[in-house]
Amino acid sequence: MKTLIYLFILAALIPSPKKEEVKWYSMQQAFDLQKKHPKKILVDVYTDWCGWCKRMDASTFSNEAVAKYMNENFYCVKFNAEGNDTIVFRGQTFVNKSYGKPHGTHQFTPVLVNGRISYPSYVFLSEKSHGITVVKGYQPTEKWMTYLRFVAKNKYKTMNYQDYYKAEEAE
Repeated sequence: MKTLIYLFILAALIPSPKKEEVKWYSMQQAFDLQKKHPKKILVDVYTDWCGWCKRMDASTFSNEAVAKYMNENFYCVKFNAEGNDTIVFRGQTFVNKSYGKPHGTHQFTPVLVNGRISYPSYVFLSEKSHGITVVKGYQPTEKWMTYLRFVAKNKYKTMNYQDYYKAEEAE
């Protein structure tokens, strides 16, 4: 019996393997990293009040395979569309002049989403911070992985997403 108790105590003391999580950066950190080591940027444009944004965090982004793929292929950014960060992009400074007001949108939000504000939105930027595509709305894990591969493998340069999605389904 003592041996069994010691085994339970020992098992409790041994650290469990750390779960892979998405490494989130600020917008400015991602731009700075990109200058040193070019890599695509993935921006999660969210708000604190957005239920679908929270669901994406709790389900899709918390999936270990998704987190691993995102970390390997992108600098991932959490951008609060109503936040108070100062963003310097292509020599222009963006702030949120409406910060603290209900639904006070940051000046950089419409720039990221091409003027079509919707939450959540996911913006993919090239290694030189040029827009690739914007994905809107909650994405279940498998569909999200297809978007990630479509961009990471540069398939967007030679085909549209619908054709890529059909080709992946056929495999």
